[in-house]
Amino acid sequence: MTFEHFALNVADARAMAAWYVAHLGFRIVRQIDTAPFTRFLADETGRPVIEIYTNPGAPIPERRSQPPLCFHFAVTSSDARVDRTRLEAAGATYEIEEVTSDGSVLVMLRDPWGVPLQLCQRTRPLV
Repeated sequence: MTFEHFALNVADARAMAAWYVAHLGFRIVRQIDTAPFTRFLADETGRPVIEIYTNPGAPIPERRSQPPLCFHFAVTSSDARVDRTRLEAAGATYEIEEVTSDGSVLVMLRDPWGVPLQLCQRTRPLV
């Protein structure tokens, strides 16, 4: 088995997808233009990684009140501090920065919808 995607029910899937495309370099690989406005987003490798939709039949969690260590969405960054500044200008909010013992820089933000978003500038890639 291989990973296909991770799904989130969000308040405005269309706006969130557009933000991730514009500011994280993702692209929409499949979408439904009627409710629940599903969007499958792929990273630069073309692999789908996240499905977002707006389905009022299920609760939409208040993610701003949840600590980022309970759940977060992580992306790689070649310069996490520069990307932090760029994403804050686009509506993200800063949470915390950590420099690990190997010198990796991990910056935790929240996207404009409160979803925790971690920028990972690793000294050595995970894989």
